[in-house]
This record gives sequence, structure tokens and C-alpha cells, in this order.
Amino acid sequence: MNIIKKTGILLLLTLLCTTIAAQIQDPVHFSVSKKQLSPTEIEVVFSAKIDPGWHLYSTDLPDDGPNSAVLITEKTDGAKVNGKLTPKGKVISNYDSMFGMTLRYFENSATFVQKYQITGKTYHINGYLEYSACNDENCIPPTQVEFDFKGEGPKDAPEATDNKEADKADNAETTDNAVTADSATTVPADTIAASLAENTDNDLWAPVIDELKANDGEDLTSRSWLYLLLMGFIGGLLAVMMPCIWPIIPMTVSFFLKRSKDDKKKGIRDAITYGIFIIVIYLGLGIIITAIFGPSKLNELSTNAIFNVFLFALLVIFAFSFFGWFEIKLPDRWANSVDSKASETSGILSIFFMAFTLVLVSFSCTAPIIGLLLVDSVTSGNLIGPAVGMFGFAVALALPFTLFAIFPSMLKSAPRSGSWMNTVKVVLGFVELAFALKFFSVADLAYGWRLLDREVFLALWIAIFGLLGMYLIGKLKFQSDAEGGDVDKPMPVACIMLGMCSFAFAIYMIPGLWGAPCKAVSAFAPPMNTQDFNLNTKVVEPKYTNYDEGMAAAAAQGKPVMVDFTGFGCVNCRKMEASVWADPSVADKLNNDYILISLYVDDKQPLPEKIEVVENGQKRTLRTVGDKWSYLQRSKFGANAQPFYVTLDNNGKPLSGSASYDEDIQKYLDFLNKGLEKYKK
Repeated sequence: MNIIKKTGILLLLTLLCTTIAAQIQDPVHFSVSKKQLSPTEIEVVFSAKIDPGWHLYSTDLPDDGPNSAVLITEKTDGAKVNGKLTPKGKVISNYDSMFGMTLRYFENSATFVQKYQITGKTYHINGYLEYSACNDENCIPPTQVEFDFKGEGPKDAPEATDNKEADKADNAETTDNAVTADSATTVPADTIAASLAENTDNDLWAPVIDELKANDGEDLTSRSWLYLLLMGFIGGLLAVMMPCIWPIIPMTVSFFLKRSKDDKKKGIRDAITYGIFIIVIYLGLGIIITAIFGPSKLNELSTNAIFNVFLFALLVIFAFSFFGWFEIKLPDRWANSVDSKASETSGILSIFFMAFTLVLVSFSCTAPIIGLLLVDSVTSGNLIGPAVGMFGFAVALALPFTLFAIFPSMLKSAPRSGSWMNTVKVVLGFVELAFALKFFSVADLAYGWRLLDREVFLALWIAIFGLLGMYLIGKLKFQSDAEGGDVDKPMPVACIMLGMCSFAFAIYMIPGLWGAPCKAVSAFAPPMNTQDFNLNTKVVEPKYTNYDEGMAAAAAQGKPVMVDFTGFGCVNCRKMEASVWADPSVADKLNNDYILISLYVDDKQPLPEKIEVVENGQKRTLRTVGDKWSYLQRSKFGANAQPFYVTLDNNGKPLSGSASYDEDIQKYLDFLNKGLEKYKK
């Protein structure tokens, strides 16, 4: 028990540390070197190591696509650019339907090489490589890797001169008002607002990282933990009603009470111990799953396409087993072996083996429920989700054994075993089949198969819940129902009422085939942009693309602000706009209830004057409008990935934490509604 307790505490600390961790992401790690090719030629080599799951875009991508890797040479005394920036390594080319073009990028590693011709006795070159990278959820803004090299050229060469005109290679970007870093203004980070924009209120640029972490931490921990615990508990109650468990309860309780008939309190203690061991076994299963894969692996698996296909197949198999097509069983010798151990031992150890026997014997009924629960826990993003979910499941499963031992008279009023248990199994089979489609949808979106577009998904759910309604009112039968007898017996009133609810839910989803939002299923259905036929034409346009101007307008109108850190080349930003912002409810709030400010971190428009800021003890040069907004995101909000959304009051303080790439429309609406409620207060 001490080991389990320590492991749980360790996992809790891991979750808390991860929740409050900074959101600054640095997925690409560059090193820069100079290589002498000849007395009159050198090359600057940029070598990149790329974190798993991320990809670094190559050079010369089309203008309407993501940001290409590009080299900007700012100083060339005694040298000139010789040719284009050359990418080297394994280039991956994939067609991107969102941009409508083929994108080229690198994974794991990449190299970029720029050659320079030496024209003077000495030379001095400096500049920077600008690159962009994305993963399946975020993109980082254009990031710069600076270089500065000096050296000697041929002795018979002329004295070094500044070859400004020679700097213009095909891949280099230059502007008329460009200045060298040596002449830039250096500004401390805490006074950047006064230097970057006229009439800027410093409070609007003041960091709010701690407040943002507090809001995000509240959203990430309490709600998800409570949800997983509740889902686990409900799953445990459903498992209790399975034919593998319900008939065992009276026999087990009677065994404990009869074994200690001279000491009733001992019988109750044994039953409680039995329940505790059930909890320990299932909780241990959840902890083992987390320990084997690790928290980061669980989060990675939640978005892995192959893993989601596996989950889809697994849940379909579980559904068919509940329909009675076949039975999932562990080898009988396992249960017999554990049962014999329980008979041979005594005391607490025998009770443990009895609990373990129950786990093995009931596997055919509990496995599909546990499978669905673990799938939901693993893909929830909660680091100790499996342990939390299994704890709730085990508590509900152990509860009746303990309660009936303490209050034996309750056994007389408990429902007897019968065909109703098979009805519960079949209903759960329909639920598992519906959830299976959700995981196939993740893989379908990742690979771009377009096999399960939104209207196809909704059509299948309409069919599933329509058939479930027919089953509950007695118009659809399975072979397992015939085996239980009383096939023609009328369905209970409770089943007919649930059948009506299932029919109503199926009818509710029908308008979704033509683009209705169907909020109740928005967390499960594919995004709206996969819909082939959509009558919803609402669009969202940002009211402002300047932070200071937007904040001033919001204060004048008395409205909260929704700041959208985005990019012209941000793939996931476009996906959010197409799938989430296109929802009528979301569009209405962004257009009418908020002042929407979209800040493009890759805006290449040059600033009137370059500015050097001191950030984390290092100097950084802001050259463009995009640099300015990227700095605002890092310094004020402690994040650098896009898309990044944050709601603010008129003083620049966060209202509802932050949000990023997540095509769950209801979650995004909750995020917006929370900001509105807090602003009104």
C-alpha cells in the first residue's frame, strides 16, 4: 500500500508540474558553423535537430503557404552572397488540403547551407536564418538563428568594402529601411510597450503569466479529474449489473457472513476488505498503464493515428461481444489457479485471492467497459487519467459487496438475475459502437482519407441510436435475447422511455447533415470543414489586427477582448477557423460579444525602426510587425505557439485562461462563455 501511495503522490506532483509549466516551445535546435571551401569561398552551415512530432519547413514554398526557411544577410564587408540557401537532408513532400498545395518539410534533422564569395583581404558577414515549424496542434512563429563571422581573404584582394547591392540573393529578403543590429535601439523588457507603439498603456503589455497559469490550471485539473472519476464510477455501476457479477454478489456476501456467523463484525470486516482489494487491483491496473507508457507517451498516443485505428477496432470487437456474437474470456485455468490459492490460504491473503478471482471470472463482462474507460482516460490528456478512472470504477464495483454485507436485509429487495442484464449488455454495445467511430475519425483526419466526413459520421450515429431506440422498445432482437427466453414479453416502461430518448437524439442530429452545429455531439463529430454540403455561411473576421488599437476600442465599447495569436502560414489556425469559428454560436460570440484582435506573428511588414529587447538575459532584435506580436505573446502570456487564444478585460488581465488547437466546439464555447461571465462581474 505504501508503494501505491507513493506512486500516486509522484503522479500527482508530475501532473501539477506539467500543468503550471511554461508554454514556451522550442522544438528545433540549431547550431551554426563556418566551413572554408577555398581561399575565396566559405559556406555557413545551419544544422537542426527537430523534436519528435514536429516538422521544419523547407525553402521556396509558395507564397500562400506556410513560412519558408529564408536567409537574410545584413552585413557583408569584403564578401558577397553566392547563390541560394540550399536545404539538405531527407525532404518530405505531402499535399496539404487546407492550403491546396504540396508542402516540403524535414523531420528529425535538417541542414541549410549558404555560400559566400570572399572579395576582400578581410571579411565580416552577419545576418540570420528565419524558419518556421509545426506539429499536429501548434506552430511556432518565424524564429531567427543569427550568425556573425569574420576572417581573412586572399592577400592580393582589395580592402574590404560593404557590398550592400551584392547582398540581394534570390532567397534573401531586404528592405529600404534595413539597419544593422549594431545601430538598433536596446530597450529593457519591462518598458517595451512605450517603444513599440505610440500612446501605448504599459499596463496592457504587463506580463500576466501567473494569472494565466492559475486560470489554465483550474480548467485542466478539477474538471478533467472529476469527469474521469465520474465516468469510472458510472462504468463500475454498469459492470455490477452484468450477468458475470450480479449473481455473484449474494453468494459472496453470504459466504463472508456464514464464515463468521459467530462474529458478525468479522464478516463485515472481511467483506469490506474484499471490496478494498477490488479497488487495489483495478487501481493498480491504472497505475501500471501510466507507468508503462509514461505521461508524455499517453498524450502522444492520444493523437497518434495508428493508435486511434487500433482503439476503433478494439471498441468494435467489444461492441460485438456485448451483442452476443462471441464472448471474450480469459483462460479458465487462470481463474481455477487463483481460486485454488484462495482455498489453500487463510486470512487476508485468501480474501485477496477471492477478489482476484472475481476480476478474472468477470473479465468477459468488465473488459469492454474497462476498455472504453481506459481509452477515454488515455486520450483525455490527463497524466494520471487511467488511475483516476480505474479508481472510480473499482469503488462502484466494490460498493455493493460492502453495503450488502453491512445491511444483509437489502439483498431481499435487490432485483434478481434475469433477462434485464442482457438488455444492459446490448445497450452498452451500441454505446461502444458509437464511441468507436470517434477514434476512427481522428485517424481519418490525420491521414486525410476523407472516409468519415462529418455528414457520414452523423448518418452512422443516427442509424446507431435509431436502432438502439428500436431495441429498447422491443422492435429489434438479438440472438442473446432469444437465449434468455421471453422473446415476446413486452419491454418495461423504463426501456420504452429510454428508447424514446434515443429516437429523439437521432432526430436531433438529422439537421446536422445540412450543417446545423448539433452542439451535443460537437465534441465527437469531425470538424465542420469536412462537411461537403453546408448551409451555414457565417464567417468571422477580426475587427482589429493591432493590439493597442483593439484594446482601446474594447474599452470605449465596454466589451471584453479575444486575442488570437495566429499566422498567415499557420495550418492549425486555418483548421480552427474552418471547423470551430464556422460554428454559428462561436461566430456570434466572436462577432458580437467580443472585440476580436488577430495578431499575425509572421507579418513581414518592417517596423519603422528595429528594436533590440532584453529577454531572459539575452538581446533579441525585433525587425517586423510579426516580431512585435510574437514578443507580446512571449513576454505577456509566456507562450510562443499558434494558434493561441486568450480572453482579456479592458486592463489586459486574463478572464478565462488560454486555449489552443482543439476542434471541440463545446469546449471553445465554454472558454468564451467563462470570459463573458467573468467580465460581467
